[in-house]
Amino acid sequence: MSNIYGKNPVKEAIESTQPIVKIYIAKGKRSPFINEVLQSARQKGIPVREVEKNKLREMSGTENHQGIVAVMTEQSYGSFEDILKRAEEKKEPVLLAILDEIQDPHNLGAIIRSAEAFGFHGIVIPKDRSAGLTETVAKTSAGAVAHLPVVRVGNLARTIDDLKKDYGLWVTGADQDASSSLYENDLNRPLGIVIGSEGKGMRRLVKEKCDFLIKIPMSGKVNSLNASVAAGIVFCEARKQRK
Repeated sequence: MSNIYGKNPVKEAIESTQPIVKIYIAKGKRSPFINEVLQSARQKGIPVREVEKNKLREMSGTENHQGIVAVMTEQSYGSFEDILKRAEEKKEPVLLAILDEIQDPHNLGAIIRSAEAFGFHGIVIPKDRSAGLTETVAKTSAGAVAHLPVVRVGNLARTIDDLKKDYGLWVTGADQDASSSLYENDLNRPLGIVIGSEGKGMRRLVKEKCDFLIKIPMSGKVNSLNASVAAGIVFCEARKQRK
C-alpha cells in the first residue's frame, strides 16, 4: 500500500483508474473542495473515514496533508502498448520522455507532471540507479503519475534501439554541449526525448544512441538547469511544435 495526500493529488487519483483502498479526512469543518472530492469518491464506491489530524500527520509524514489522505494500491508500471494506445486515441505521433537515471524522486515527480501537462504519451525509466514510483513521486507529480504510463526497463540503451526499430521513433537528447538549439530542430515527429541525470547528464552509451542532440539556449551566468526545469522547457517546445 502507499499513501498520497493533499487536495489536488487525491482528486487526480480519484479521477484516474488507479485503485484507491480508502480515503481519510480530518474531523471537523469541511471545505467545499473537500466536499466535492468526497462526493466523487462516494460515486466511485471508495470508502471514506473521518479521523483526527494527528492520524493524517502520521499517515502522510507531514503537517501539510491539507486534511485528506488516500490509501492506494502500489502504483503499477505501464507498457509500451499502453503508450501506443494513448497516442492512437489522441491521433498523434508518439511523444515520450526517456529518463536516464533520474534519482531524485522530487525531480522524477516534477518531470512526470510536466510530461502529462504537455500531452506526452508516456515515460521510460531504467530499473537501476533511478527513482521509482514512490509516494514522494506521486505527491510531487500532483497526481499526474496516475494518468501517464511509466515503463520501467532493464537496459535503456537497448530499449532506445528497440523503440527506433519497432516503433519508428526518432530519439533526441537534451545536452548543453549540443551544436544546435532546441528551437532549431524538428520535434513534430514520433519522438523520444532523453533527459539525463542530475549533474551528470546522459550516459555516454545513451547519448550515442540519440539521432540528434539539442540544447537550451542560455544567456545568464549559470550554464545549467535542474533536470526537471530543463525537461519542462524541452517538453513545452515539443508540444508547441505539434499545434
